Amino acid sequence: MNNLVKIGIFYDGNYFAHVSNYYNYIHSRRARISISGLHEFIRKTVASYEKVDICHAQVVDAHYFRGRYLASESQKSNKLMSERQFDDILMTSGIVTHYLPITQRGEKGIDVWFSLEALELAMYKHFDVVVLIACDSDYVPLVRKLNTLGIRVMVMSWEFEYIDPLGRQMITTASQQLLNEVSYPVAMQAIIDERIKTNDPFINGLFVKKSSVLKPTDDYDEDTPIQESAQSNPKNITLESDEDFTGAIQAIKDGYGFIRPDNNTPNIFFYYGELEDADFNDLKIGDHVKYKLGRNDRGLCALQIRIGESVDFNMY
Repeated sequence: MNNLVKIGIFYDGNYFAHVSNYYNYIHSRRARISISGLHEFIRKTVASYEKVDICHAQVVDAHYFRGRYLASESQKSNKLMSERQFDDILMTSGIVTHYLPITQRGEKGIDVWFSLEALELAMYKHFDVVVLIACDSDYVPLVRKLNTLGIRVMVMSWEFEYIDPLGRQMITTASQQLLNEVSYPVAMQAIIDERIKTNDPFINGLFVKKSSVLKPTDDYDEDTPIQESAQSNPKNITLESDEDFTGAIQAIKDGYGFIRPDNNTPNIFFYYGELEDADFNDLKIGDHVKYKLGRNDRGLCALQIRIGESVDFNMY
């Protein structure tokens, strides 16, 4: 038992969701991060750093922190089921959830709660290694406190850059100050991309097996020119007007889809990042939405999308 390395894992939920979305919608993997696979990867990595057999590197505690909308608001945006499904995944993985309500001021105080819980649990449960799935410099004081206790800290970070289908440059980086303070900085994107061609089982295990994707309705023409905007790097998008438009979800793809406007104009392309207060995976064909119109070099597209009541396609 003296050789057992006790691992505590702490998730910044917003950051983890952002990374998972990237691999599901943008990266060639086209799959979400698997929590169980991630924990096995952590055990293997910690065992390597700590120079012990993997059976002596055990995850003894794991916690997930994120802001959450009230149940009434989640129900209005059809998010309750997906939230419960993800809670089931966290529960079966032995992860304790910590939620704070999201208000009009946004998500406040979650990073402070994250740090206080991590420090208290590390002291109480005598972790040997604390793993942070986070990238923010706000966690530097936490790392310094853990260092004074002789607890090694591993930060699992991702850095990536891409042009989204609306022509915007999207950049995700980890705080260099945070990485400089920890014992074991792990650059996940480099590890994944280096081994992507080697069929490494630990890397493959990091990703959820892809399930079937909802297909467009039979009368949707997949060869319309506007669809090319999902496969290209269009110029920066411009807002056409502040007017609200309405329509129904007509097709759902990997990270993008199409809206059939209520005014019977041609279908409008949208990107998952334009959904407000909703998750792309919650969408169903037929969901009624409000949106604003934008334009890129490929044509019109939908911005600032809000989910409303479901409608029947037979009415069109």
